Amino acid sequence: MTATLNPNSNLGLTSRLVNGILAIKPLADLAKHRARTMMIQRAEKIGVPWRQQVETLRAHDWEGEFAAVQNSQLRYPDYYVTSFHAYEEGNLSWDAALEVEVAAKAVHAGIWKDAGAQGDAKLRQSYHDLLQAHLSQPPQDILDLGCSVGMSTFALQALYPQAKITGIDLSPYFLSVARYSQTQSQLQGINWVHAAAESTGLPDASFDLISIFLMCHELPQSATRQIFQEARRLLRPQGHLAIMDMNPQSEIYAKMPSYILTLLKSTEPYLDEYFTLDIEETLVSTGFQSPKIIPNSPRHRTVIAQVQDA
Repeated sequence: MTATLNPNSNLGLTSRLVNGILAIKPLADLAKHRARTMMIQRAEKIGVPWRQQVETLRAHDWEGEFAAVQNSQLRYPDYYVTSFHAYEEGNLSWDAALEVEVAAKAVHAGIWKDAGAQGDAKLRQSYHDLLQAHLSQPPQDILDLGCSVGMSTFALQALYPQAKITGIDLSPYFLSVARYSQTQSQLQGINWVHAAAESTGLPDASFDLISIFLMCHELPQSATRQIFQEARRLLRPQGHLAIMDMNPQSEIYAKMPSYILTLLKSTEPYLDEYFTLDIEETLVSTGFQSPKIIPNSPRHRTVIAQVQDA
């Protein structure tokens, strides 16, 4: 049996059956455990020392970084306080934060044949190549929404070294790791902000480019719409919103075996909402021109939208 994930129709039978399985907590927990085990095994098979790298990070005293980034007044959206990526506490945990980098290398190892541990870097490069091809001017002020532990932020800084860059995330644990990595690499010029992407608190028209890298598939549609509205507020005239994420039109997802779909959906609670989102309509209705939508890997797409004229 294979899965049918069509963004222009109701969920297929397999998706509905998988949802029914995942509604049974013991089965959902089993699927999460299996998904996590497979990621660790894949990472270490391709030469990424998952356990060793995580234990090295765990030995660090994180109190200083956490205190420096945490906004103790922040109220987390309901959709965020849930299990993500096989972590019961979701992104609000040290386990999740300390494993982001090794998990990314494991998950992206299979995108291209024989890419291995370099698959993640190749995916980011494919996105950046499209940015450079479609942005007429190098951006001077960049916002990385949902910056996680800073991997996407540091990559943007390397791409546009002249720019001032702000990274925003809801997880103070992720931001702690980002700040630590910045210090270890002796990098300068990145401002880390603990805030919700749909309500950043930043001034109007502050940025030329807003980048969202692998975040939209972790959102309900209502939050996605609010985030696009906030991005429109934050962008200057002629500014761009760029999104890199899973491609619902990819044949890989359309033909995915049901047991793999079960493992995937057990770690991604809003995947159905993402796959059924009309992203072009959502962008246009929130103040952007009709976007360019370009596949940048066998299973990912880049969406680039410019703000509509006032």
